[in-house]
Amino acid sequence: MADNHSKEVRSKNMSHIRSTNSKPEEIVRKYLFSKGFRYRKNVRTLPGCPDIVLPKYHTVIFVNGCFWHKHDCGRFVWPASNEEYWKKKILRNVERDEVNTKALKELGWNVLVVWECELKKATIDERLEKLAYEIRTL
Repeated sequence: MADNHSKEVRSKNMSHIRSTNSKPEEIVRKYLFSKGFRYRKNVRTLPGCPDIVLPKYHTVIFVNGCFWHKHDCGRFVWPASNEEYWKKKILRNVERDEVNTKALKELGWNVLVVWECELKKATIDERLEKLAYEIRTL
């Protein structure tokens, strides 16, 4: 099936999608700061430009959207239009995530991922507490 939008409309829509400072990232950062963690944001010198870098704990955190990073949580659904484009784009994101995670681990970094779906009302408190525990114990 072809794209539902013209090239210009699709381009405009895609340009409005933020790659940094998303609502899920802000939620995680505010929580970590409230628990005394100090971090740097979007460190471009590290592979994958991690969303949150905790130098003291030698830990990086990626806050991933379930759609963009193909999370197997039930919230991810392949788009019905322009299927070839989306499949290529999303699978490339997944591949890049794997390469960046491997590179960071080779550099001695602990790599944690928080999924957008984990920050929903039913699971957010438990996930953020677990995140703080993971950071302290890695």
